[in-house]
Amino acid sequence: MKWIIDFLLSSLGKKLIMSLTGLFLCLFLVVHMLGNLQLFFDNTGEAFNVYAYTMTTNPLIKIISYGNYFFILLHAVQGILITMYNRKAKGGSYQGKEVSDTEARLASRNMRNLGLLILVFIGLHMWQFWAQMHFFQMETQVYNGVEVKDLYSLVKEAFSQAWVVVFYLIALVALAMHLMHGFWSAFQSMGLSNKKYGPIIRAVAMGYAILVPLGFAAMPIVFYVLK
Repeated sequence: MKWIIDFLLSSLGKKLIMSLTGLFLCLFLVVHMLGNLQLFFDNTGEAFNVYAYTMTTNPLIKIISYGNYFFILLHAVQGILITMYNRKAKGGSYQGKEVSDTEARLASRNMRNLGLLILVFIGLHMWQFWAQMHFFQMETQVYNGVEVKDLYSLVKEAFSQAWVVVFYLIALVALAMHLMHGFWSAFQSMGLSNKKYGPIIRAVAMGYAILVPLGFAAMPIVFYVLK
């Protein structure tokens, strides 16, 4: 048992945890984006409100959500620990040997700064919607005899404010850059990237890092333009 703990606390173990949690969060982002796209299904908000109600009341989904919160924190902590280790190692990085020292330091520094901006964004996002949904009184709607909180109206109101939309778009650009590097480097850290599959992984990472943030960005843009 001790060897497992020693491995997880080692540099290689930290990289593995960082990679696995990062890939899990990539999957979560796709699911979250597809769910949020229900904002566009109708202009009454019923589809989105029912979806939000299901996400906050289904026991299995709630357990998965708590696991997701844990992985976000673990991913952030591992990122901080790896950054501290890299500084101590005077520019060492987890990207891989084929990356130049200059590029590795630049990527590492950007990942840290982008990660901090994304953490601030997550905090604001959870305060605006998650906390309001769970802990505060909200307007409600009744669908098929079930009273649900009107999260749709809260989203619509939030995205009618220019500063919120601008901040979300800046954060989504940061997310795209973070994903563009983090997605493929996760496979590289796990030893799954080579000359044969490396270009494919990079192409998938590029497509993912563009399409997912664009899907999220469509929401504040459309709501602000149509307010």
